[in-house]
Formats: sequence, structure tokens, C-alpha cells
Amino acid sequence: MYEPGFMEGTRGTQAVDWEERIDVKRLREEREARALERLRESALGSTLLVSDPNVRYVTGLAMTGGSGADHYTLLTEAGDVVHWDTADHASNQRFNCPWLDDVRYACPGLGNVPRASGSDSAREFLTEKMAETVVEALEEYGVADEPVGLDVGNTGLVRAFERRGVEVDTETANRLLWDARKVKTRDEIECLRQVAAICEAGFQRIKDEAKPGMRESELWGKAVEECWRQGAFVGGGYLTSGPNTWPKHQANATDRIVRPGDLVYADFYNIGYLGYRSCYYRTFSLGEPTDAQKEAYETAVENLYAVLEEIEPGATTDEIAAAFPDMAGEHADFYGADEHWQLTTNHWAHGLGLQLYETPLIWRGLSPEHPIEIEEGMTMAVETQEPADRQGVRVEEMVVVREHGVEVLSRWPVEEITTIEY
Repeated sequence: MYEPGFMEGTRGTQAVDWEERIDVKRLREEREARALERLRESALGSTLLVSDPNVRYVTGLAMTGGSGADHYTLLTEAGDVVHWDTADHASNQRFNCPWLDDVRYACPGLGNVPRASGSDSAREFLTEKMAETVVEALEEYGVADEPVGLDVGNTGLVRAFERRGVEVDTETANRLLWDARKVKTRDEIECLRQVAAICEAGFQRIKDEAKPGMRESELWGKAVEECWRQGAFVGGGYLTSGPNTWPKHQANATDRIVRPGDLVYADFYNIGYLGYRSCYYRTFSLGEPTDAQKEAYETAVENLYAVLEEIEPGATTDEIAAAFPDMAGEHADFYGADEHWQLTTNHWAHGLGLQLYETPLIWRGLSPEHPIEIEEGMTMAVETQEPADRQGVRVEEMVVVREHGVEVLSRWPVEEITTIEY
């Protein structure tokens, strides 16, 4: 395990002039440079980005969703950036985002707007107009005669470009952005460290507030309130208790009343800080856990750290996946499962960044036949679970791959279940 050096660790969340914290200008510039480097290595002359995380990676704009393709960005091989957005957003960006030189009004050719129009002719108009505005920019920046990448495989939009004589590549764009995003810069790592700290504030709020008689949704609301108070964007997560902890309840946090002796499981996923997403689990016990629950928790932690011990630069995902539980350890008989691919999300590791799932994915259901190599600077979440007394425990750590192993970014005590006295 990597041990942080002197003074390494989470800084404050505010901007100050008396110490270096997350350098957002450097964050933007290094991300754009990585994307541009990959673009120049390809046969593309430019790439059109519609996916929100890709748009944010190149522009730094706070993409939190929208009506679908009402914002999109063009990156050319010369490093030019053209961004299209809704009228209000574009006007705001021209004033507040001086690093963007060319901001235009978007035509939402994909997603909710054409879908809601209820008219085939309206949908055709929007798609054609979107393509027309992009082609105008391609011509202005001298890349209309070269292939353009597109990170969404929308057949209608591709055909609209082709009717205008533009060659579109829907595979290379995604591949080059995935490659650029898989290894994180120092500031990206600090964003993930910061969001882990915010999740821990949420865990503490649960520990302080939980008591018999509260509903799951009420307790989760307290945790969400704390995350927002700390400056996070809350785009997911949930809390379950008692029998809802095994298997995971499909409705997530429900109106179930928490009772004495319950295990309480909090899943802080998609909590964002400057766009960087968490995935961080911990298990609590309302009162003293039983011996079976303690034993199950110990097994889950041992399984998790067995995997962490295998992660280092140069290791391959098939080698690491072998450290996860086998079919017996997965309790495949409970699920009636015959193969690991049927047990999605139970025991695996997945990349973290501007999306909840990024490269790499380490999973017995996939990695043995499709391995990739781990690289220094990759960030990921590693998760395990175990049943006990008709309930279940879950644990997860957020980590970054260092030169000789991993640094654990998450700090909430993991050695034993957090017991809540009431």
C-alpha cells in the first residue's frame, strides 16, 4: 500500500492565496492537452463530443445533464475548441469562461427535444440543423475535408453529416477519449480525494443521526444534506437497512423504519466534486452486531484487501480478478447463478473519474477473457459484499494506482462495522 508523504492529503474546499490546492486552470489545460494528444495520434482531423463527461473533460464546463445534445463541443487537431449550448448557458459561458473563445447556440438534434416534438419532420429539422452548424465550424477551422470523430453512434446524425460530404468515425472518438481519461492528473486525483472526504462527512452524519424509528429515506436525506453542505453535487447514492441490505433493494432508500439490531448500508455513489464521482460504501450496525455479522464483515474486508494487494502498474485485470471470490464465495447458489457474468456489481473494481464507471473494470465475469494492463495514475473503486443473519454487509475503497501499489483515498474506518449506539 502506498503511504502518502509529508503534508499530502485533502486541502480545503475554498480558494485561497496562501497554499496550493486543486489548480482548476491546470486541471482544465492538462485534460484538454491529453485529449488533443490522442486526437493528433489518430487519423481524425477533429472530434465532436456530445457525451457530457467528454464535453467537461475538454471544456471544463459543468455538465450535469440536460435535455440531450443541447450542448456539444468540437475539438480540432490544431487545438481549436468550439462549444455549442443553450441560449442562457451560452450567454453565461461567454462571460464566465474566458478560456473558451468560440461559444455558439446549440440546436438540440438528439435526445429529449426531438423525442418530445411528436413530429418526424421536426426531428429531421433538428438533426439537420445540428449537423449544419457543426459543418459550418468544420469549414471555418479548415477540417471539413478530414474525418470527424463522433462519440455517440446516432445513425440519423451520422447520415446528416454524410449528406454534407463529411466522413464520420463513431469508434475512434470514444476510444481516444477513454484512453485520455483512464490515467488521472494530480488535480483529478485531488478531486477524488476531496469527494472521498465529503462522503466521510456524510457517513458521520448517518452515525450521528441514526436511531430506531427513522425511515431509510429520512436518514439518507440527512446524509445528502451534509454532502450538499460540503459543496458536493449529489447525483446518486442510497441507504438501506435490515432485510433490504441483502440482496440490495431495487428501490434503494425506502420508507422502511430502521429497527434495533439492523445493519445499515450506505452507498455513496455519484457524489461529485468538480465533476469527479465517488463510489464509497460502508456498513453500520444499529446496536452491537451479532457474531455472524462480524464474521461476514471480516470476510468482506479480507476479500477487498486481497484484491488491493494485487493492483499495481503492469498487473493485468485477469490476474487481479482472480483475487475476487470464486462462485462459492459469490454465493452463487443463493442467486441460482452458474457463471460470474450473472453476478454483475457484486464483487468488482471499476474506474472512477468524471463518470462512475471508467477504465479499468476488474471482474471475474469479464477480465479473464478480456484483460487489460493496469497503469500508474488509474483511479478506481473496489467493492465486496457478504450475507449474514438474513442481512448483508458491503465495503468499498476508492484508490489510486501508484508506482508500487495503491493509495487508499477513502479513510472511514474499515477494520470493523461502525457500531451506532442509541
